[in-house]
Amino acid sequence: MKIKILIPVYNDWQSVSKLISEIDDLAKNINHEISIIVVNDASTHDRDPNNNELNNLISVKILNMKTNQGHARCIATGLKYILEKDEFDYIIPMDGDGEDRPEEINDFLNKIENKDTIPIIGERTKRSESLLFKTCYQIHKLITLVFTGQSIKFGNFTCLPKTMVEKMVNEKATWNSFSGSLRKLEKNLISIPSIRGTRYFGPSKMNFSSLVKHSLSIISVFRKAVLIRSALFIIIYILLIKNHASIITLIPFLFLLYLVYSVSNLALSCLMDEFNNSLKNIKDITNLK
Repeated sequence: MKIKILIPVYNDWQSVSKLISEIDDLAKNINHEISIIVVNDASTHDRDPNNNELNNLISVKILNMKTNQGHARCIATGLKYILEKDEFDYIIPMDGDGEDRPEEINDFLNKIENKDTIPIIGERTKRSESLLFKTCYQIHKLITLVFTGQSIKFGNFTCLPKTMVEKMVNEKATWNSFSGSLRKLEKNLISIPSIRGTRYFGPSKMNFSSLVKHSLSIISVFRKAVLIRSALFIIIYILLIKNHASIITLIPFLFLLYLVYSVSNLALSCLMDEFNNSLKNIKDITNLK
């Protein structure tokens, strides 16, 4: 089978170079054709020249974007490019910094032998961040569950059959949130345990601000559910506090207004025309192999 590994990158070339080398080493023991597509999100640092010998990968391409568009939209652009320009059976999107461990690619490939039409997700079983970040991440998952009814315990590290890639390229929510779109389109997902690895180089780029943006992007995929649940919450909350109103009791209400406003803005910014025209943002393509 033809397996495409999709890696978005912004400036972190040292990590991506190491990841490509590790995948090349893995590929010699894999009985499938493994290729890599890197989406360069208009990096401001030049790619470090390297003399890595890639003996086992079929091809390695870098799609160089004209303008920076963000992690999720790089993945969306990569999915569209591969669907329209390449032959493939499965796509495995993964981060290029080492936090998605390349050895777990084998776990995906072992699953696809008998489940050729069902997406496979890497469900985090262990994380490597600080206690504070882990706590914030759990709050993010709880808020997502409460306001959307969806439990999303996976990120980009997945294995998508061609039929699912076609659906995601035709779903505008993919332009804003990969995991939210996948959950919206497919309830029947196979999971493998996935341990969050340690970054190859430098500190993690995921901070509190990016976590909030990530959370809101996922929630925006389910805007209708958020609006309905928020309206019900407001009605119930007003009934509960009507005799005890104060500045403090207004805090949850203000939070809810911020949530609805942010989610609505993100949902409205997700334009199918932009997604359809995303390949026009490719400046050129570099073939490493």
